[in-house]
Amino acid sequence: MPSSPPNNFKRPSRFSMYSLKRFFRFWYLKLLRIRESPHNVAMGLSLGVLVGCLPIIPLQTVAAVILAFFFKCSKIAAAIGTWITNPLYAPFVFYGMYLLGRAVIPVGKKEFEPEDLTLLNIVNLGWDFFLLMLAGGVIVGLTLAFLTYLVSVRMVYLYRQKRSLRMQLKRLRER
Repeated sequence: MPSSPPNNFKRPSRFSMYSLKRFFRFWYLKLLRIRESPHNVAMGLSLGVLVGCLPIIPLQTVAAVILAFFFKCSKIAAAIGTWITNPLYAPFVFYGMYLLGRAVIPVGKKEFEPEDLTLLNIVNLGWDFFLLMLAGGVIVGLTLAFLTYLVSVRMVYLYRQKRSLRMQLKRLRER
């Protein structure tokens, strides 16, 4: 029979900062350890970021993986890249995209409501609203995808180089 924890033991809450940090570290390492070239990983991640900025909320991961298939890059990285618009701050990101789209394309006078963040609601609001969100999303997405590629290709390359050196040192010590 397992013993009970001591009285001063405090079990971490399910959504503690520790578990959030652990979650991001897990996916960060998973991304870096994908067994494809740094270019393929970075391309997949940047495609995911681009698609993650589009107002096709329930279909982002599927669309990113399909694009990664056609571009012959990492599908896992593409799926991870779509998490740029997670539920915590998606309303803020999409509101920014709406404002940017409204500044670029002067159509429609519909106001943005956070509860409108489903594809069906966006389409029901009208194509003008969807076009504004899409224009803003493409501008933000292309910019972020380019920056993501530049940073992630270097990050994956450096991680692998460092890991290779560690493995070589380990082999030398074992001799």
